[in-house]
Amino acid sequence: MVYSVVVKVNAPYITDEEVQEVVKVLRSGNLAAGEYVRLFEDSFAKYLGVKHALTVSNGTVALYLVLKAIGVGPGDEVAVPDFTFAATATSIVLAGGKVVPVDIDLETYNMDPNDLKERLTERTKAIVLVHLYGQPADVDSVKEVLGNKNIFLIEDCAQSHGAEYKGVKTGSLGVASAFSFYATKNLTMGEGGAVATNEEYVAEYIELQRNHGQVEKYLHSVIGWNFRITELQAALGYVQLAKLDKMNERRRAIAKIYSEELSSIKLLRLPTEKPYAKHVYHQYTVWVHGDGVRDKLSEFLRVRGVQTAIHYPNPIHKQPALKDHLVLSKKLHNSVEASRHVLSLPMHPGLSDDDVLMIIDYIKDFFRDLKT
Repeated sequence: MVYSVVVKVNAPYITDEEVQEVVKVLRSGNLAAGEYVRLFEDSFAKYLGVKHALTVSNGTVALYLVLKAIGVGPGDEVAVPDFTFAATATSIVLAGGKVVPVDIDLETYNMDPNDLKERLTERTKAIVLVHLYGQPADVDSVKEVLGNKNIFLIEDCAQSHGAEYKGVKTGSLGVASAFSFYATKNLTMGEGGAVATNEEYVAEYIELQRNHGQVEKYLHSVIGWNFRITELQAALGYVQLAKLDKMNERRRAIAKIYSEELSSIKLLRLPTEKPYAKHVYHQYTVWVHGDGVRDKLSEFLRVRGVQTAIHYPNPIHKQPALKDHLVLSKKLHNSVEASRHVLSLPMHPGLSDDDVLMIIDYIKDFFRDLKT
């Protein structure tokens, strides 16, 4: 018997508050970027503890613009974790640089500072540090590797809205950071992105580039793009931002249930939260031991109406689109192993405790049957 899907692996958490605010914008007739955009940007900058938060059309554009703002171009190398969504790397290629994949730490799935140290060269222009699954990366260890080298630290915060590193919000720890507000992010606008920074030259570059290079209406000082968002997106994001911490606490509560109830299953390795981190569980991703066991578990849950996902089945260095744009000095082992074993379970604020406990019961049934 195959059940219809009853539990999604991720989903936006939209309530009447968001609906009412978006309807208000629609009825106003003011749909292009305006007061709501400014209101969201000011509020988001204050939330992160930075001087500037500038909205753009999506997270990929945000990262691309940061790379261009710091001067990435032909001959420049930019290091990224080998285990991340492809846009972290493709934005570097679009900016004109070369991608240096760095292996990951298997406890956090974030960049391994020790491996990073071995891959830096005199051509390294920047590091893009991803806070994967909502777990902040080990920023201080990465900064220690960079030392006094003239290398920029950029944060990819597409999955870490509201996460904290040593009590400081991710997005405020490097020269600039890139956020995504895609439909399933911890904070959503449906689509959208933002650059957060304390650097005036970065903010000035983004401001010009996102709006056709205009210094005033119909006066263009540079060739720019249209990377703006709408009032509809900003209104949605503004309401979401007001309850982001509450939504993240719900994610953390769900993660706690998973971790407590699944801890006895020997073939699962559960997510960890480092002492320096406040994890916001954009994904709750487990490591499934054993050849082929992950795929069997995923199928077992699927036929019972529970979605799962693999984030990510192909490391950066195995992406066909990037094969001519990589700098590879030695093999990457951990990212390859992670791609074979990780499985993301349903995680979003709309899940009830009963939903989570049902999923847990199914997982326990699977491993009980597996032993017999």
